[in-house]
Amino acid sequence: MPPFANELIIREIVSFVEKAQSSGSFLTRWHEPLVGFADASDALFGRLREWTGTAHFLPHDLLPGARSVTAYFLPFEKGVSRSNRAGKYASSQWARAYIETNALITSLNAHLTGILGGHGISTAEIPPTHNFDHQSLVSRWSHRHVAYIAGLGTFGVNNMLITERGCCGRLGSLVITAECKPSSGPGYELCLSKNGGSCLACVRKCPSGALQEHSFDRRRCYSILMKNAGLYEKLGLADVCGKCLCNVPCSHTNPAGERALSQRPDE
Repeated sequence: MPPFANELIIREIVSFVEKAQSSGSFLTRWHEPLVGFADASDALFGRLREWTGTAHFLPHDLLPGARSVTAYFLPFEKGVSRSNRAGKYASSQWARAYIETNALITSLNAHLTGILGGHGISTAEIPPTHNFDHQSLVSRWSHRHVAYIAGLGTFGVNNMLITERGCCGRLGSLVITAECKPSSGPGYELCLSKNGGSCLACVRKCPSGALQEHSFDRRRCYSILMKNAGLYEKLGLADVCGKCLCNVPCSHTNPAGERALSQRPDE
């Protein structure tokens, strides 16, 4: 086993997603995953409870002997976000992408557990969603915050993690006992509004008014998620919305990057 498990994990994640897409089992299409790593003892994990305002799990709570955390982003192809541009409620394609990607993440984590277990590495698998407290509506393990610590991006005004491939997609993470070389973050804000601009496109896109420039009404947001869940209950559990992610500058690119500045949303 090499001193760092990064290459093995990246290779397995990319390969697994490629095979899943070619299997014909999913209608949703994804771009190549982004993968990041963090030291399980990184001081930023100690701030998770401050950031989330709850008793957030730490890596060692989930896995005694944890040495690293890997986080990955599965970016949707642009057709998924295009389908969700109009209307108050989520599109059926967006709802299906949410359900199918959650299933993919669950299978991927199980696959990684098997592969790493063959090398004597233990893991802690975390569900892709629905691991939140239903009273506070706050997650006990935030994949978004973990991915931030693992260097995958920075937060937008919409509270989503903006990566080099934007924020339209799903995040997964895994705690492991192997040593991984930590990833470096971008070093600057990827959100145009936080980077000195005046975008706020995500605020204007919010259909419930839950999202404001300096505030977020979690319960108002959750109410529309539940309406969408009822609308698409035949597909599965689709408590989603995603309007603040779609047809905005950070949908599929890093809008603060020089190469992205001239691109239009969902072009």
